[in-house]
Amino acid sequence: MTAIELAVPDLQDLSGLQDVQEIMAEIGRRARKAAEILAFAPAAQKTRALHAAADAIAARSAEILAANALDMDAGQKRGMSPAFLDRLQLTPKRIDAMVQAVHDIADLPDPVGTVIANWDRPNGLNISRVRTPLGVIGVIFESRPNVTADAGALTLKSGNAVILRGGSDSVHSSRAIHAGLIEGLRQAGLPEDAIQLVPTTDRAAVGEMLKGLGGSIDVIVPRGGKTLVARVQDEARVPVFAHLEGICHVFIDKTADLDMAVTVTLNAKMRRTGVCGAAETLLVHKDVVATHLKPVIEALIAKGCEIRGDATVLSLIPTAVPATETDWHTEYEDAIISVKIVDDVGAAIAHIQHYSSHHTEAIITEDGESVSRFFNEIDSAILLHNASTQFADGGEFGFGGEIGIATGKMHARGPVGVEQLTSFKYLVRGNGQTRP
Repeated sequence: MTAIELAVPDLQDLSGLQDVQEIMAEIGRRARKAAEILAFAPAAQKTRALHAAADAIAARSAEILAANALDMDAGQKRGMSPAFLDRLQLTPKRIDAMVQAVHDIADLPDPVGTVIANWDRPNGLNISRVRTPLGVIGVIFESRPNVTADAGALTLKSGNAVILRGGSDSVHSSRAIHAGLIEGLRQAGLPEDAIQLVPTTDRAAVGEMLKGLGGSIDVIVPRGGKTLVARVQDEARVPVFAHLEGICHVFIDKTADLDMAVTVTLNAKMRRTGVCGAAETLLVHKDVVATHLKPVIEALIAKGCEIRGDATVLSLIPTAVPATETDWHTEYEDAIISVKIVDDVGAAIAHIQHYSSHHTEAIITEDGESVSRFFNEIDSAILLHNASTQFADGGEFGFGGEIGIATGKMHARGPVGVEQLTSFKYLVRGNGQTRP
């Protein structure tokens, strides 16, 4: 065994089981039992577990970095792109942010039992709508090892058990982080099966989760590339919080402040090119091509961004290459952006409605009417005015963290935090009423 393997022991005794189907069925049974306990766990106990988990992750920082180095080395040998390596990489700063996120989630108000609405009926009945846990959540993710901490913390805070299935690319990192989460559960006296990490990278494990593990899983959350999400949506027999591609747009309107247009667009594209909130398409109003296009594009090029543009862009930017129809549909996850000139806000909206993945869009403008049209007519999960698309993040929304950005329309939409990981029930109080 390597030092990393010794530092990250097998936390689930599944050695007596023979195959993936048997292993996953047992994981499901354990998760269901843990969920039954968590549904009634006191808020203070869950909070204590999360603070202890955050402290344990911080204490294991060196081990986590060493584990991540193994994943990074394997990723480089497999020829992973710089964007994917960036998603995979952990640094002391990123571990500190992960630790802080778990502390932040711990300090959030407990959603379980919260009264969403309360009203009285003319017949004297009092009706309350109250938040309840979903039960067991299956999270299938790729590359980003921090999802282990975010998903584990958010599901615990919301009273749910979770089954985590990370990709083979982040296996060492995820195991090291998971060990810290288990330590937190142990210290607080909560069942360690509340946060389980699938111990195999066999793809058959994903198939078993999509079947629902014999009714054990209540909802699946995929977080990864288009291929993974497509498989989940095609094969899942349980509800899915869909997270499709992040084909995000920035529209520079005719009244946009130039300095703001430069700084916001640069941040939206280049802060981290591999995150789902990174801008992939830039739309520019025709009236500001002469004043805004070159400064914005030159700032992007200076940071190493490739420009793919329409005919007008090609005529003004010598290094730009022609944008094809495929480009408008593409989530690059890299230092590439497609650029198009549009006639007005209506044309920008039409383009976004046609090509968007309904994730995140931003408008840069000083015109209130343009903002109103943009916000009212575009049906994406997150819309921003004069702000970077990279704010599409649960932590930035005050959720402490997120399992992902849901782009569907049912139940959860946008950053999936503790409230989105709950359902509700109705409590009806009477004094002997009968229905005529």
